[in-house]
Amino acid sequence: MVDVRRWLPDMLAGLAVLFLGMVEVGRRLFDESPWAPVVLVICVALAVGLTRLLPGAALAVAWFAGGMQVVTGTDPLLVEALFAVVAFGCARWGRLPTVWLSAVSIPVSAAVAVVWLTPEAFFEALRVLGAEQLAADAYDRGPYEWRVTAGLLGIAFLVLPWCIGLAVRFAVRMQASRRSQVAAEAERDQAEEIARLREGQAQLARDVHDVVGHSLAVILAQAESAQYLDDSDPARLKATLATIATSARSSLEDVRQVLASTAGQQAAAPRQADLDSLVDGVRAGGHEVVVSEVGTAQPLPPELEVVAFRVLQEMLTNAIKHGRRDRPVHVERHWEGDLRMEVRNAVPDDAPPADGTGQGLDGMRRRLEAVGGHLDVRRRADPPSFTATAWVPVRAR
Repeated sequence: MVDVRRWLPDMLAGLAVLFLGMVEVGRRLFDESPWAPVVLVICVALAVGLTRLLPGAALAVAWFAGGMQVVTGTDPLLVEALFAVVAFGCARWGRLPTVWLSAVSIPVSAAVAVVWLTPEAFFEALRVLGAEQLAADAYDRGPYEWRVTAGLLGIAFLVLPWCIGLAVRFAVRMQASRRSQVAAEAERDQAEEIARLREGQAQLARDVHDVVGHSLAVILAQAESAQYLDDSDPARLKATLATIATSARSSLEDVRQVLASTAGQQAAAPRQADLDSLVDGVRAGGHEVVVSEVGTAQPLPPELEVVAFRVLQEMLTNAIKHGRRDRPVHVERHWEGDLRMEVRNAVPDDAPPADGTGQGLDGMRRRLEAVGGHLDVRRRADPPSFTATAWVPVRAR
């Protein structure tokens, strides 16, 4: 179905050309067949109407009109000047073959016109355009000079709109390319922003997992140990409850720090001494912890302090959750080159094998890899134990 709204401007342009052409035909007398000028006007109107949406068809109609004019010997019409619109349209909207064919058509049509044109038709055409003196000067120079002048004028008359159409074509394409580039950059920025938000969400999830998971594990261990206290020793029960409250308060403060960092505020980094406080919290829950340190402790940049703290926190959490309560947890810190932290704990004989894909382990790996470190987890069968080793660079990389 034809989209009338799309074709309406072209139809109106064609009808306007048809009207002007018929007015011109009505005011002139033709020696040749009377139908030829009418057909010529119809062809010009049709070519103009097809120029924007079907430039290839418009070029074909223009060629048909020119061929018919040569065969019938019809004198040039002023309305034929609108073939310049076809030249513009072919360069502006035509496909690549149409653009090339229209370019070739310009000199070919000029050559045909020079051979076919008569002096009378040449003079008449320039007279209608108001350039009789140009025709007289060209004719006075020689019997063939006027043909050269006519050919050059025809080429110039069609080349100029064709070049303008080509320039507009390239300008529109450049604008479209710029818009596409801007859109692509906007999509890229949006994708990067989404990636940053997702990474921030993942980081927040890891931080909350580490903080809450460790605190709850410690609090649970302390609460379980309180069940075995003698009712006649209220002082120890109060001390255990105070330890639980301290752990919960510390966990709440850590969560606040994590949320403050996501809000753009400066969160306080854990101090080096906090590594020992993690061990003390596990011991307060009734777990035996054996700590050994090799080498001299070195100060770490704030971002590495946070990584070391969170990683050791998660390693101890896993030891509490999955390890045996009747066996000690071994914690080693080596300061030879990079900081190497190792946590080893015994596991029940029927414990499922660790595949190293848990959320906590994945969080530790991401933290360490972000600063140039790495994590190694191993399960041993004899005796059943689980060992997690983390390497933290002493200096940020």
